[in-house]
Amino acid sequence: MAAGFAGYLEILRARHAARLLTGTLVGRLPNATAAIAIVLFVRAEGGTYSLAGALAAVYGVANAVGQPVLGRLVDLYGQPRVQLPAALAAALAMSAFAFTGTRSPVLAWAAVAAAGLFTPPLEGGLRALWPSVLRGQEQVHVAYAMDAVAQEVMFTVGPLLVTLCVSLWSAQAALVALNVLGVLGALSVVLSAPSRAWRSAPREAHWLGALRSPGLLALLGAFLFIGIALGSITVAAVPYADEHGGDAVYGWLMAALGLGALVGGAVYGARQWAGVPERRLRVLVALLAVCYLPLTLMPGAVAMVLLTVVSGLFLAPCIACAFIIVDRHAPRGTVTEAFSWLVTTFTVGASVGTGVAGPVVQAGGALWGFAVPAGAGAVSLLVLLATGSVLAAPAGRPVVAASSENDPNRAVEPRFSSGDRA
Repeated sequence: MAAGFAGYLEILRARHAARLLTGTLVGRLPNATAAIAIVLFVRAEGGTYSLAGALAAVYGVANAVGQPVLGRLVDLYGQPRVQLPAALAAALAMSAFAFTGTRSPVLAWAAVAAAGLFTPPLEGGLRALWPSVLRGQEQVHVAYAMDAVAQEVMFTVGPLLVTLCVSLWSAQAALVALNVLGVLGALSVVLSAPSRAWRSAPREAHWLGALRSPGLLALLGAFLFIGIALGSITVAAVPYADEHGGDAVYGWLMAALGLGALVGGAVYGARQWAGVPERRLRVLVALLAVCYLPLTLMPGAVAMVLLTVVSGLFLAPCIACAFIIVDRHAPRGTVTEAFSWLVTTFTVGASVGTGVAGPVVQAGGALWGFAVPAGAGAVSLLVLLATGSVLAAPAGRPVVAASSENDPNRAVEPRFSSGDRA
């Protein structure tokens, strides 16, 4: 296992890899912290929780709409011409919200919506760049796992940065500072040689773009329910925490969920896995659903924190495995858009999960609330089983393409067959 973890260091030592990963994580800070930053700012302005929640929801919806649209533009026009202008537009919109506040509701809604809509698809862009930076399929797969782990770290550290900025300065300063950091992160990525050199493969124009792939649609359907599972846990944990110690317990539960995903992703990426990723994803999703079930036992706070760690173990491995499947099924010339659709679907699923869990918890308490993620995980597995023939690579499809949209030097690497079309 130690040799496996050395693979992470090998990737970080690759030229441009550490810069791209760090720049992407910093560039995504505004998105990772938007919900809590908006809520804290609205409350500091004297707004209600209803207004704060509504504005955060508007940001999330706009972000879900903008990611695949901007991802398609990246595939068409390259990363620097889309990512940096989008980052600047999002930062300016959120800064406008920070300085105008909630005095003008119309301006507040418009600014938050624009900030979400123009959030650059750095996440999908990074995954499109990995094959041109790393050597071979194995390193790319390890990078996907490392990416999933880094994402868990960011979503854990991000809220802490917001609260730190608020305590040191103000909620307004936190909004502005985090968005400035986001622009700097995006700038670091788009000025790198791999980002400037990257070009998507030629694509056949079609309004569906990446969604022309039946395998990608099947994967997105499954991940909608994984998102629902994750979103529902955040709601179900509230009444449990209220009965077992309050906000501190809730914070520990959410941290435990992230810790479990971090550990699971790190272990998953540290070794090589035999077999096709589609079959492996079915096993991982089944384990994810099974690990959600013990949460319905609702033991004492310490035991519940440990169970929450276990429930998160297979989340990052599922995400990392999904990256590989997106890579295999995205039509030629649509790789950034395809990764962006996965982000959007997962985000929408999490939002649906919070919306569904609310009435469920209201009707049956925390017990029923914790049953939702297990049920959603089971439905995700059923989707994967029902679409197994669609997810399977077509017979005779080459695994290695003669040319790669991710490698301007046309190095041979795992990607799409030359016959694929967008």
